[in-house]
Amino acid sequence: MTMGARAIVENADGKVLLVRHTYTKGLYLPGGGVEHGETVQDTMRKELREEAGLELTAPAQQGRVYSNHRIMRNDHVVLFRVSADSWTQTGTPNGREISELVWCDPLAPPEDATPATMRRLAEAFSNAEISDYW
Repeated sequence: MTMGARAIVENADGKVLLVRHTYTKGLYLPGGGVEHGETVQDTMRKELREEAGLELTAPAQQGRVYSNHRIMRNDHVVLFRVSADSWTQTGTPNGREISELVWCDPLAPPEDATPATMRRLAEAFSNAEISDYW
């Protein structure tokens, strides 16, 4: 089984963070795969630091666990929610991996946000039906 962690990070203006990777198309919620010896919470913290230069100042709220088997057999994604008052900007994104940070209205994300990103934002901000699948 493989597992990943992604986060909906909010700012004080009510916008959410999306990242553009250098190696694939589209905008994603920040996150990545859980490595050997890491907890899912460790992974989420590490990915926010690496992908966005953010440090948590309070625990993130752990949400649903989604099946991602359409992409990879036996894969799961844990989604976290990071409120505006629980992080601080401490660095810059890893430029080899992240080419752009985008703060957007969660109800009107950019057109090139991935379908899974759009679904998670709709579930979190517009009471869309919640799926078990990423």
